[in-house]
Amino acid sequence: MNNLNRRQFLKSLGLASTVAAFPGIITAATTRPHIVVIGGGFAGATAAKYLRHWSTAVDVTLVEPNATYYSPILSNLVLNNQRSLGQISFNYNTLAQKYGIRVVNDWVDSIDAPNQSVQLRGGTTLNYDRLIIAPGIQFMDVPGLDSTKVPHAWQAGPQTTLLQQQLAAMPAGGTFVMTIPGTPYRCPPGPYERACVVADWLRTNKPGSKVVVLDANPAIVVEAATFGNAFASYGVQYVPNATLQGVDSDQRIAHTSLGDFKGDVLNVIPPHSAGSIILQSGLANVGGRWAGVNPLSYESTAVANIHVIGDSQGTGQPKAGHIANAEAKVCADAVLRLLSGAQPYAAPVTNSACYSPISASTASWLTAVYAYDQVSGTMKLVPESFGAAATPTSNNYRRMFDWTANLFNDTFA
Repeated sequence: MNNLNRRQFLKSLGLASTVAAFPGIITAATTRPHIVVIGGGFAGATAAKYLRHWSTAVDVTLVEPNATYYSPILSNLVLNNQRSLGQISFNYNTLAQKYGIRVVNDWVDSIDAPNQSVQLRGGTTLNYDRLIIAPGIQFMDVPGLDSTKVPHAWQAGPQTTLLQQQLAAMPAGGTFVMTIPGTPYRCPPGPYERACVVADWLRTNKPGSKVVVLDANPAIVVEAATFGNAFASYGVQYVPNATLQGVDSDQRIAHTSLGDFKGDVLNVIPPHSAGSIILQSGLANVGGRWAGVNPLSYESTAVANIHVIGDSQGTGQPKAGHIANAEAKVCADAVLRLLSGAQPYAAPVTNSACYSPISASTASWLTAVYAYDQVSGTMKLVPESFGAAATPTSNNYRRMFDWTANLFNDTFA
C-alpha cells in the first residue's frame, strides 16, 4: 500500500504503543524498587513519566545534566524564524511535581553494573534495581571539524542559534552546503527537511543563493519523491555518495570522497554513535556503535538489569522522537512486570510517525508500524502500515503542530 488514508494515518499517530500496562503492578515489596533513568529526552522523560503513571509503588530518579530540553523536532523552523527556541523548550517540573519523579541535574560518570549503582559527577551514588539509559546520540570525530565555526545543529539549542545566525549573515547569492551522514542517523527525513526549509527561506531572503546537499547515502533515504521534487523546485544541488572525509572549519570547506565543496555557510552533520555512556559501559555490542537489546523489554543483551531506549538502541527501528516515546512505554511496562516477577508483554508494537515542513506553509508526513516477530526475536516493519503523504500541503502543515503538541504533552506534561 503506497499511502494511508487520513483516518488510518491519524490512527497511526496515537502515542501509546501496544503494551498491556496496568497501574499498581508492584504491591507487596517491603523495600520500594528504585529505577534510575539516564537521559531526559523523548525516550527517557517518557519512561520516567509512565513508570510512575502506571505504578506509585516504585521510586524513579531521572538523571539529566540540563535543566532545559530543546526539542530537535521543529528545530528546523527556528532557522527560518517560524519558531523560537523558547517554543520548543521543556523543563522537568511537571514530571517532578505531578508524578513524584526525583530529577537530578548532573552527569553520569560511570555505571557499576555488578553492584547496580550509578556514579554521578557531583559525587552522588545512586543504587538501582533497574536502570534505563536513554542518552541519545554522540557524534563521531571528523578531522578538522570545529563545531563553534561549523555547526551541526542536530542537537537543538545553542547550535541551532549559531546556524540561524550564520544563515542570517550569509550574503545574497551565497552558498549553503550541508552534509548528511550514512545511515543510521537520528531522524531519517530530518536533513532533507532542513535543506528544503533553508532553500525556501533563502529564495525569499537571500536571492540567488544556492543549496548543496552532500549525502553519504546512495540516494534520498526516505520520501524520495517528495524531497526530490522539492529539491528540483528549489534548485538544490543534490550529491549522493559524498562521504565526508574532513573539514576545513576556517575556510568552510567540506572534503568528501567526491571532492571539495566550499560554502558561505557550512552545516556538517557528523556520523553518529550511541551516547558515550553506552560505549563506556560495554553496552555497544551492535557494530561497536549501538546497544543490542531484547525488544520485548529493551534490556541490554550485554549487561543484565540495564535497558536502553531511544536513539542509542540497536534494534533497527528508526532513531526519532516519536518512536523513542513508543519504545519508552514498552520498556516502562516491561520493567514494572519484571520487578513484579512477571514476564514482559509478548507482542509489543511501536509506530514511527512524523511530519516534515517542506516550505514555510506546507509539510509532508511519513508513518510506519513495527511489530515484534517471535521467530526472529526482532521488531519488523509491518509492510502494509507504511505510508507517506502524496504531496506536501498546507493542511499537513497545520496538522504538524497538532502532532507535535500531542507528543510534547505525552512526554513532558
